[in-house]
Parts: sequence; structure tokens; C-alpha cells
Amino acid sequence: ALDVLLQHIAKKYKNENINTIDGVRIDFGNKWIHLRKSNTEPIIRIYSEGETETVTEVLITKLMADIHEIIRS
Repeated sequence: ALDVLLQHIAKKYKNENINTIDGVRIDFGNKWIHLRKSNTEPIIRIYSEGETETVTEVLITKLMADIHEIIRS
């Protein structure tokens, strides 16, 4: 189920710079987000970096909304 979720995220952001080694990392120029499955728990870990904490929080919030949308559909 988590693999399918990550595939949906990669497909949604296919026009961005995506790396699918060890999860899905999406680069948006000066910010990025990396989603990867935990090896010990049935969860996805989210890592992100941006110019400011606010930029990073907005990016994480956006991806969390995408995940919830995928789960609902």
C-alpha cells in the first residue's frame, strides 16, 4: 500500500525533478521533499529542506494534503 502511495506521488509530480532511489525525492529548485517508507514501521517518513522554515512547512503541508487526497480516492 505504501509503495502504491509513493508511486501516485511520483506520478503527480512527474514534471518536477524526481529521484526514486530510497523512496521519492522531489526537487523544486531551491527546496525539496523526500518521502520514504520506514523499514521498521508501516509509515512514511517525510524529510524536507527549503530557504526558510515557513517554506519547508508549506511544502510538507502540501504533500500531506496530496497523501490524504490519494488515500481518500
